[in-house]
Amino acid sequence: MGIFIFIVIVLFVVGGLLILLRSANSHKLPEGIESKPYSDDDD
Repeated sequence: MGIFIFIVIVLFVVGGLLILLRSANSHKLPEGIESKPYSDDDD
């Protein structure tokens, strides 16, 4: 019974990490877009 619970916990952790990785990779800017500096960025 303990092994079953351990496997379920590992599957939840791995699944959560895969979901986080997928959502992190989906928010990249398209090619050709560059960041603009702020107007008060004189440092």
